[in-house]
Amino acid sequence: MACCRNCFCCQCCCREGETRTPEELTILGEIRDEEDEILPRKDYESLDYDRCINEPYVEVLEGMDNKNARKYEAVRWVMVFVIGVTVGLVGLFVDFFVHLFTKIKFSVIADSIEKCTDKGCLSLSLLELLTFNVVFVFIASVLVLIEPVAAGSGIPEIKSYLNGVKIPGIVRLRTFLCKAAGVLFSVAGGLFVGKEGPMIHSGAIVGAGLPQFQSITFKRIKFDFPYFRSDRDKRDFVSAGAAAGVAAAFGAPIGGTLFSLEEGSSFWNQALTWKVLFCSMSATFTLNFFRSGINFNKWGSFQLPGLLNFGEFKCSDGEKKCHLWTAVDLGFFILMGVVGGLMGALFNCMNKCLAKYRMRHIHPKARFIRVLESLLVAMVTTVVIFSASVLLGECRDLSSPMTLNSTLSGSEDINSTIRQFFCSNKTYNDMATLFFNPQEAAIHQLFHQDGTFSLVTLSIFFLLYFLLACWTYGVSVPSGLFVPSLLCGAAFGRLVANILKVKLGLHIYSGTFALIGAAAFLGGVVRMTISLTVILIESTNEITYGLPIMITLMVAKWTGDFFNKGIYDIHIQLKGVPLLEWETEVEMDKLTASNIMEPNLTYVYPHTRVQSLVSILRTTVYHAFPVVTENRQNERDFMKGNILISNNIRFKKSNIVSRAAEQRRRCQSMKSYPSSELRNVCDEQNATVEPAEEGEDLLQQMLERRHAPYPNLYPDQSPSEEWTMEERFRPLTFHGLILRSQLVNLLIRGVCYSENQSSATQPRLSFAEMTEDYPRYPDIHEVDLALLNPRMIVDVTPYMNTSPYTVSPNTRISQVFNLFRTMGLRHLPVVNAVGEQTLFISDCWNNHKT
Repeated sequence: MACCRNCFCCQCCCREGETRTPEELTILGEIRDEEDEILPRKDYESLDYDRCINEPYVEVLEGMDNKNARKYEAVRWVMVFVIGVTVGLVGLFVDFFVHLFTKIKFSVIADSIEKCTDKGCLSLSLLELLTFNVVFVFIASVLVLIEPVAAGSGIPEIKSYLNGVKIPGIVRLRTFLCKAAGVLFSVAGGLFVGKEGPMIHSGAIVGAGLPQFQSITFKRIKFDFPYFRSDRDKRDFVSAGAAAGVAAAFGAPIGGTLFSLEEGSSFWNQALTWKVLFCSMSATFTLNFFRSGINFNKWGSFQLPGLLNFGEFKCSDGEKKCHLWTAVDLGFFILMGVVGGLMGALFNCMNKCLAKYRMRHIHPKARFIRVLESLLVAMVTTVVIFSASVLLGECRDLSSPMTLNSTLSGSEDINSTIRQFFCSNKTYNDMATLFFNPQEAAIHQLFHQDGTFSLVTLSIFFLLYFLLACWTYGVSVPSGLFVPSLLCGAAFGRLVANILKVKLGLHIYSGTFALIGAAAFLGGVVRMTISLTVILIESTNEITYGLPIMITLMVAKWTGDFFNKGIYDIHIQLKGVPLLEWETEVEMDKLTASNIMEPNLTYVYPHTRVQSLVSILRTTVYHAFPVVTENRQNERDFMKGNILISNNIRFKKSNIVSRAAEQRRRCQSMKSYPSSELRNVCDEQNATVEPAEEGEDLLQQMLERRHAPYPNLYPDQSPSEEWTMEERFRPLTFHGLILRSQLVNLLIRGVCYSENQSSATQPRLSFAEMTEDYPRYPDIHEVDLALLNPRMIVDVTPYMNTSPYTVSPNTRISQVFNLFRTMGLRHLPVVNAVGEQTLFISDCWNNHKT
């Protein structure tokens, strides 16, 4: 939240007696009725990507020689490799148990259906299937209750994190455990969800946690590891972990690297590219090594690169006229891209309406209501797939021509996944073949089986899957959207291929159209371009598909963007994440920095009393404060009437009055310098304070005492409520920035000196001591006020950032935006030509633009 206008601590919106985590806070009160627009949440914070160049950090730089620099870089490479291997092992864990649970469930149900088809007890088979799915989904939903941010795919949250927004709990160990375990049961429970999205989130958590060598969830896990104690380093490892998650999910290391670059390119370190690719490669080959060894018992054969692999696309040997695709097919691919974009826009619109309904009617209620919704979705999904297979499936002859036996996983081939449910011997049920198989197997069926599915079956399957997948995405279970979108789009592509082959008699390869349909629908939903193109190419192992996939994704994105945003951007907006757009609007360039900066400054002086710092920290929620001094020399030339005539912003009288009110509210914090003539005024005020009763906290009494007005500039004048404009506004000279976490750290460690001593007697903290509590710095309310002497003075100059990025009040919005976004800034002081502090731009300046 940093220094946003009207920022305040997150407040619980629940009923009395209920407690909610920040992720669960309802944002119903932040919806504009006339625009139905959700305002940014106030409990989200930004990451500090910009380095704080203070004296402790400079000491570290001065002690860094080439040997230490090479050691630091070697440790970074080792951590990147460990992250990749760990993400690969996580993918192995998820895949193994999903396959195990799914195999157990379908084997039991298959035996039951085989027995009950003749005996007429299919209701018993349905009851068994319901029991399996409901129990699995219940476990997944309960895990989400333990950690609410584990719900969904996690990609919107990780995209927000990569762009500088810190969502509470998003990269914690407890979130990882609930996510990795929950996705097992949500996928095995028959919900139309995938495990690829949660893999990306899990990889990001691994990247965030491993280099820290400590855990907030399990406090005993803490090692003395002095490296990577900043948001900048942590964000780089999160980028590597997210890329490794993509690589493990799809066997696409290059696509994973481009995913992190495309989704987190607002602040990208070019030196990070090679490390991210190395991490992705490590994850891919770790997963490939173990999966190939376990499934084929051929260790080191590298035959299964990712959790989802599309198999080999090739024509059968007997078809001489067969081609994977031709130039004529590009016209059909473009039309499919248009239709895919339209369907994706409809999917996103429907899902957005469902998400808003959940916010209004489900999330504000007791938590178990979310579990009941998940169970309702599981039961409806189970009944629909069972009924559709029984009533709508066609029994087709097993002698139908098959194209090829593409390898799935383990020793299974594509023909082994054909289901004969509810059909006589030598026939199979085409609807059950799609519904009663893992989603990856169904995708392989649509890609590589020829002449297997009728037009009616594909149409019904697409419609049911579209509606149920849209309803499912957003329930309180870990869930991904990649595989459901691919399967839904593959059904659409096969439907188009069957029409062209059967009705028009064209010689086309059905698998290609199924792949293009999957790309069109997925592109229409998520609106990713570069990374998704490479991911699909790597998943097919067919470079000739590059052009049609790229064209299809571009057309689908352009078509969908005409109606709404991608699904992940929609959910980012619904969560109220203050995420900056890629670029400013044209009208915004008519404004300057003076139009968007924070008008109510809260600042500190280089030497400030403890009581003033505590007052500031407890009465504001800002995460950085300008360090300033009063510029008396320019005061007479600075004012002429009510308008400032210097290089400063043209202040209105209301701005100056509001600033005077801020100073009146905390006058004690304005008496900073021990040698200042202003001391006699505050000393007189303090002398009139009645002595505290025995046992009462003196500092607490001072904080609760009503603040007197801000004293006049000159000591021979008495404080007056009838100030002139010159008295209300005083020019300030900007010296640097000090973070809230740094101020609290100084107070906790007793870094201060008494007014009858020199500031040189103040204890000095090293860089390691300043970052020891990262990433969760103590809060001001955790400070024991009884241990603090309110009259002591803190010298903040050694710990402030003396060289932050600054802009002029006349800087155009586009220039401010580019600097703010590309450099990953959290705070941007506005300083005029003579070095005077005017106002402040914070990390959510875009939320208050006019």
